[in-house]
Amino acid sequence: MTNRLSAQDASFYFLEAGSTPMHVGSLAVFQTPRGGFDYEHLLRLVEERLRLVPRYRQKVREVAFGLARPVWVDDRDFDIEYHVRRSALPRPGSDAQLHDLVARLISRPLDNTRPLWEMYLVEGLSRGRFAIFTKSHSALVDGESALDIGHVIIDAEKHPDRLDEELWMPAAEPGTATLVAGALTEMIARPAEAVSAVRGAASDVASMFAGTAQVVEKAAAVLRTATSSAPSNPLNAPISRSRRYAVAKTELDDYRKIRARYDCEINDVILAVVTGALRNWLLSRGEPVTEATTVRAMVPISVYPDVEEAESGPVRGRPPVEDSDQERGRVSSFLIDLPVGEPNTVVQLSHVAHATAEFERQSQRVTAQTMMRLSGFAPATLHAMGARAASSFSQRMFNLMITNAPGPQAPMFVGGARMLEMYPVSPLLKNQTLSIALTSYDGRVYYGLNADRDAMSDVDVVAALLYESLEELSDASR
Repeated sequence: MTNRLSAQDASFYFLEAGSTPMHVGSLAVFQTPRGGFDYEHLLRLVEERLRLVPRYRQKVREVAFGLARPVWVDDRDFDIEYHVRRSALPRPGSDAQLHDLVARLISRPLDNTRPLWEMYLVEGLSRGRFAIFTKSHSALVDGESALDIGHVIIDAEKHPDRLDEELWMPAAEPGTATLVAGALTEMIARPAEAVSAVRGAASDVASMFAGTAQVVEKAAAVLRTATSSAPSNPLNAPISRSRRYAVAKTELDDYRKIRARYDCEINDVILAVVTGALRNWLLSRGEPVTEATTVRAMVPISVYPDVEEAESGPVRGRPPVEDSDQERGRVSSFLIDLPVGEPNTVVQLSHVAHATAEFERQSQRVTAQTMMRLSGFAPATLHAMGARAASSFSQRMFNLMITNAPGPQAPMFVGGARMLEMYPVSPLLKNQTLSIALTSYDGRVYYGLNADRDAMSDVDVVAALLYESLEELSDASR
């Protein structure tokens, strides 16, 4: 049976343009274990776990004349060494050099003649560390039938049980005539869908989003808080393919203390910290900032944990949690005007908390069951879902995307190596110069800032201002 791309998968596949590669990524830094960790070790681990994400052995095959959406087919020439790659920094490699490497890797498009993912082992980091960077096309990771490759190689135990060996045999790839015949059959059975496919073939990709609303709602409850265009500011400009990447590492306890002091959500505190940083960044650029100035953010993944350690999830090999436990995390999506014109950090937090509370009253939260599936935790998968939700909105409606996905609050391992840090990478959308993604892990909150190399050359300034904004809010809450 033909496994056709969903309407939203196809939207992402065709949406990719020269300046907007639509892949999501994840950068994880590890401490090299006493027994060492090398490329062959990672290769064996990925090969063992690929059965958990079978789509990672499949490629996209388009249908002649655009008669129907493309299909997923097994890659009969699948070469794991093409997808799992090796890189190195000149020893001792610095964090700045690592982030420059990630920026270059983000900028490169994926090969659409092969399965749409890559993984890099980065050796040579200082202090006995190494890194693993993964990137997967947004069409590949849907949060339901396909999860990110990064989360199936992460374990809660240093030495987990190995999976049984599996012999993978690719299915025969359908011929052109078979795909055309299948498309014609579907056109007769579902003529409305056929019209949508023909429009997509005519490059009217926007029309394909009409059929994606139900898919997006499975990942988020969407509330369109505004119908007007987003405010004008430097966050929106024509962009190139080249990227810059910056990070910030903060303590989760700082957010918890502020949350307790002002009776709000951790996500409110995070958005207030971003608000303060963006305000000071605009001022550093000499931009006019008045009391009424705002920056409109799309927050596709907003997690509101009900208990202190709700950021934790199950691990590979453990049975799924019961339905009652699935209420621990919820995913929502909304537009919010960040009050960057307000100079007082506490007032900024008040405005943000009021806006999110209003959203909660008017929308139906959707349980994040994806957080409880398969192996370990899936921050990268949730960030991919966030990009999907954001793309269902017109980019003219918001200035930037902010995705927030919780991670486990206990040490995690890959092949016996302890994960020290984990930074997400969310894609840039058309004419948007910055995207901010963050993940909590083992007592810290990690920010990943993906920016256009030319339009956002000062992204490091934004990263530094995140620390300053958090410190200012922490001081005010004492």
